[in-house]
Amino acid sequence: MPDFFKTSPRAQDFAQDTNERKEAVMNSIRSELALLNVQDLINKASDKCFAKCIVKPGTSLSSSDEACLSRCLDRYMEAFTLVSRTYTARISRESSQMREAAGQI
Repeated sequence: MPDFFKTSPRAQDFAQDTNERKEAVMNSIRSELALLNVQDLINKASDKCFAKCIVKPGTSLSSSDEACLSRCLDRYMEAFTLVSRTYTARISRESSQMREAAGQI
């Protein structure tokens, strides 16, 4: 009996090429989103720390302005890192729970 429904090697190559292209596009989008998120983080941190630390804008920063900015940015980044790790762990945990629940149904 002939294999009418068997996938030809050309069709398999095409499907693999399509999947590789799709994955490349997805990776590119992920990279661009990550870059946008970093830029947004830097902008927000700069705005908040500038508003908090620079009370008398001038042509140069005083040593206390520099110290305040440094501490503020460090704290902002620490908080962001903590929130990111916690969020990532939560998403991972919930994803695992959903996979386990799907396997039990």
